[in-house]
Amino acid sequence: MFGLRKMLLAAAAMVALGSQAQAFEVGIIGFQFSSETHARVANAAAAAAKAKGWGVTLLNSEGALPKHAEQFDALIAKKVDAIIIAMGKPVEADAQFKAAKDAKIPVVTVQSGSSPHALFDIQTNEYKVGADAALYLLGQLGYQGNIVTARFDLNVASRIRGRILDAVLAENQAVKELGKFSMARTQSWRDDVRAGMQALLLQNQGKINGIWASFDGQAYIIDDLLQAQGVKKGQIPLVSVDGGKETYARIADPASTFLATVAIPFEAMGKQAVDAIQTIVVEKKPKETVTSGPYLFTDAVLVDKTNVQQFLK
Repeated sequence: MFGLRKMLLAAAAMVALGSQAQAFEVGIIGFQFSSETHARVANAAAAAAKAKGWGVTLLNSEGALPKHAEQFDALIAKKVDAIIIAMGKPVEADAQFKAAKDAKIPVVTVQSGSSPHALFDIQTNEYKVGADAALYLLGQLGYQGNIVTARFDLNVASRIRGRILDAVLAENQAVKELGKFSMARTQSWRDDVRAGMQALLLQNQGKINGIWASFDGQAYIIDDLLQAQGVKKGQIPLVSVDGGKETYARIADPASTFLATVAIPFEAMGKQAVDAIQTIVVEKKPKETVTSGPYLFTDAVLVDKTNVQQFLK
């Protein structure tokens, strides 16, 4: 009897080990965790995957394209069951996306742009986001005056926002863009923004009526520069895009020049990526049950003094 019990326990242990070995494994890469939004998506996806009992490999490319490619290759070599990429580079990493598809590893991206080799990209409608931010700023100016802008054309979402701003300015020519700063994709991007915007602010001192930033990380630096110059809230309206705890705190802070942001639900998007993989890869339902095209769109909300308190909660 004891021998039989021992055999049954051993068999149960083998089954448990087998199920652990076969646990669903997802690889998650965030392009640059020093950018809060990348980390928010990747960490939310990791938490959602772990809640399902999946194995998770969470990687940070630290803003370096060669490292991004290496990490992608490592996940393919590891034969993970699926890959989630936060703010990835489908054009620059096209070879890795194709290699994953050839290896039959489904890839879902977030805020990255589409790839023919990925299932789809989870995105806010950046054309609408760009319009909301641009029109809010122009509304603060009464559709006349001078602005300067902080841009990031190497990122697809930020670039679209900038192009929509350009379209709005083309139709509202009483608002002039005095100058623009274009951020490089570097690991020291904060220093890059600080130096570039400081020069732009000094060059146009006394002429600036409003400032547009392509994402909130840039706006924090601009806000600090303006506050150091003694600019008060509303004197030079500062508008941006992304949302987050620090952004909402600054919008609510009477000392800050930060007036509004278009808040993107980054945590929800990370969870959506995991839910999509559950539906398509685990439950083997058609991709069309999640979205029919190359994008799965989510809604963004404009946050200013009228509704910031509910976001601070």
